[in-house]
Amino acid sequence: MRRAKASAAYRIAFTYSTAFTLAILLLGIAIYIAADAQFRRQQDAALVDEATALAHEFNEGDLPEIRRAIARREGGNTINVYGYAMFDRNGHRVGGGLNARKPPAGLQDIVFVDPVEGADRARAYATDLTGGFRLVVARDSESMDGIDRTIVLIFGGAFVLVIGLSVIGALLLGGYLQRRLDGISGVARAIMAGDMAQRVPISQRRDEFDAVGSALNTMLDRIGQLMDNLRQVSSDVAHDLRTPLLRLRNQLEQVGRVEGAAERAIEQGDAVLALFAALLRIAEVEGGALARGFVVTDLTLLVTEIAESYAPAFADGGRTLCWSIAPGIKVLGDRELIAQALINLLDNALLHTPARTQVTVSLGGDAHAATVSVADTGPGVPPGDHARILNRFARGEASRTTPGNGLGLSLVAAVTAAHGGAVAVTDNAPGLRVTLRLPRVSAA
Repeated sequence: MRRAKASAAYRIAFTYSTAFTLAILLLGIAIYIAADAQFRRQQDAALVDEATALAHEFNEGDLPEIRRAIARREGGNTINVYGYAMFDRNGHRVGGGLNARKPPAGLQDIVFVDPVEGADRARAYATDLTGGFRLVVARDSESMDGIDRTIVLIFGGAFVLVIGLSVIGALLLGGYLQRRLDGISGVARAIMAGDMAQRVPISQRRDEFDAVGSALNTMLDRIGQLMDNLRQVSSDVAHDLRTPLLRLRNQLEQVGRVEGAAERAIEQGDAVLALFAALLRIAEVEGGALARGFVVTDLTLLVTEIAESYAPAFADGGRTLCWSIAPGIKVLGDRELIAQALINLLDNALLHTPARTQVTVSLGGDAHAATVSVADTGPGVPPGDHARILNRFARGEASRTTPGNGLGLSLVAAVTAAHGGAVAVTDNAPGLRVTLRLPRVSAA
């Protein structure tokens, strides 16, 4: 019970139940007032109709005639709910069995003497007749009070039933909400305890709780991937730094004894610094903070400038660089990051392809996305390694003897993901093709 009091789920359920019960109560009161008013209007209309009919008989006859009409109504075989009285101008009752004082004309509540119960209340209508007479038609209020009591009893019983159902419904709703929330909090506690494999259960209903659970599971999957990447990066950094640091140590030991050892030590130090700079750049891109500064970038102009600037370097190495660039293609992004991604692709083509290789840069796309691809006719990468080479420190077997730290394509993947795009590594037959697909913006 203490848990139910502290539970937001039960508070919400009982708040809704209380509001529903109050709404039913107000509705019942409104219905009671409206029904009572309608019954009383009908009663008043019936009293007026009865008095009007008797007055009509009086106008067509005389006092003895209306007395006989009243006597017929009071002594008829049918049940008559009305009482009648005739008063002269002095207030003396001259006809009818209704034992009451002469009331004023119109609709009103009166007091009369019941032969069995004594003084009692009645609803009456009094109308003046010719000759100074006043006709009174009345109906005992007990019948209307009985109707009111019946309505109250029926509504009271229904209201008690509503309260019971509301409490039961609140308990069921609170329990349901509590179970669904306990499932989420239980997974959170398990994950905090170190069980990263736990996930929020998803039902077949696909309701709002399932939507939240699915979003949390996606977030947990992403966190798991990042943690796996962190462990992998930590291992790869330790492995990849071991060799350059050992070389740096050896070069430092030879400083002063071997000519050029200091310069080579500086080169090794610069390589280590470049490795850390690349890791920091990837972390910065994957952090997402740069996305807030994205602007519309003319991809046609950017790719053209980079291709033209790299053409001499490819020619010097005995390779051919060609490009096919569609006009008017723009994306929302960071110009420097996109340029760095394309430069990394071209640097890879320079480093890992032999002479006489043809490298082609292509820019195209459709109404929704722009595609930038760099394809070469070099040795390529085995199909089983296409996805792996996008990871940090991943290098193909053919590139083990070339300079580099295996972070170039990892930065390309990070930049593309930061722009909401995707990277595809495919076989160029022969060679390798890397394609970046980026969301496109309108040329206007």
